[in-house]
Amino acid sequence: MNTENIIKELQFKAIRSSGSGGQHVNKTSSKIELTFDLENSFALSDEEKQRLKTKLSSKLTKENVLILFCEETRSQHKNKELAIKRFLGLLKTNLIQPKKRRPTKPSRSVLKKNAESKLRNSVKKALRKRPRIDE
Repeated sequence: MNTENIIKELQFKAIRSSGSGGQHVNKTSSKIELTFDLENSFALSDEEKQRLKTKLSSKLTKENVLILFCEETRSQHKNKELAIKRFLGLLKTNLIQPKKRRPTKPSRSVLKKNAESKLRNSVKKALRKRPRIDE
C-alpha cells in the first residue's frame, strides 16, 4: 500500500459545519467530506480491494465509495488532516491479513492428566449413588 498514491486519489469537499459557533460558522465551510472510490483505485491491488470491500461493507456506498466526515475543529485544514489520518488508519487496520490458525496436538501429559481427572470424577459420582442391595 503506497500512501502517497492513495492520498492523491482522495477527493475533498468543504461543507458548512453544524453546531454552535456563532456568526462565524454560518459563513465558513470547515467541515470536510472525504471520498475515496475503492472500485477505481489504482493504488490498491485487486486482492486489497476485495479485502476492503468485505471488511468495510457497512461503510461503503452501493458504488463502493468510502465517505468520511470530519468537523472536530473550526479549521478546515486541521479537519482535512484529521480526515486523512482517520482514513489511513482505517485502511491500515482493515488490510491486515489474519494469520491462519494451525491446530496443535495436545501433549501426552495433558492427555494423561485429562484421563485421570475423568476417572476421578466418574468414581466420585459413582459413590454418590445408593448402594445396590440385591448383591
